Amino acid sequence: MTPQVLVDGLMSGALIGLGAIGVTLTYSILGFANFAHGEFISFGAYATLLVASGISALIVGSDQGIGALSISPAVIGASFIAMALTAGLALALDKILFSRLRGKSAAISIVMASFGASMAIRASLEFAFTSRPAYFSRDLEIARPIGFSLRATPDQIALLAVAAALLIGVHLLLTRTQIGRAMRAVSENPALARVAGVDVDATIRFVWAIGGALASASGVMLGLLVQIRPFMGFDLLLPLFAAAILGGIGSAPGAFAGALIIGLGEAITVQLAGSEWRAAFAFLVLIVVLVVRPTGLAGRPT
Repeated sequence: MTPQVLVDGLMSGALIGLGAIGVTLTYSILGFANFAHGEFISFGAYATLLVASGISALIVGSDQGIGALSISPAVIGASFIAMALTAGLALALDKILFSRLRGKSAAISIVMASFGASMAIRASLEFAFTSRPAYFSRDLEIARPIGFSLRATPDQIALLAVAAALLIGVHLLLTRTQIGRAMRAVSENPALARVAGVDVDATIRFVWAIGGALASASGVMLGLLVQIRPFMGFDLLLPLFAAAILGGIGSAPGAFAGALIIGLGEAITVQLAGSEWRAAFAFLVLIVVLVVRPTGLAGRPT
């Protein structure tokens, strides 16, 4: 096993972490596992690709990489628009589907509804963009030494910094703002929070929006580092849930820490046993945590 596995694991963990934060927030407040969250990742990547193509057609030179990065200004601008579009998709899905079931149906009914929604979104993406892989850029980047026998591309370093900034932003949002306090109150006791004057419905809408935006960011990162496919989000579902449960439901830093553990474990598994065993590691972690410590790293009940 080479030291380079650390870089691969950190990148994989950062991708999983941004999606896992949305999963853990949704689960802690709404009380169900949203299988459509993986499709938010795919939708965000394709939305960014589509908008970036439009920007490149309108502004000459906007599709060129910035400095040593392969990331272009068009992709950066499009990623913000895609985050808003993905947040809108999450809100629309809640308005059309989940809000009608919330409080009226068993949790398993909502879970099955989310599974159906994920299939519909995935099929729509495949119909619109086909199953052929797409890319933000086909430029090849050369990994550079960063010390301790490790190498990383400029894109990897930049995206790790972005992931860290988003994590810090979410943590500050949850701990230092009124909406963050409202989210924590609703996750503890929605009825009591409503009595205390918290707008529960608005809080739920905000959780959907922030979860969709973070999923979109994860999809853009995955598309920049690997490729864009309709099944890219679906393939991340198991690691997402494993990271959320390992970190402790409701804890954004815990989910990110759990994602880093999952990412590093998957990278080590790939080197030692082969890529076909990657998913097995996340599944094993999920089972062990549920049996040994179901409260996760953060210690909150699942």
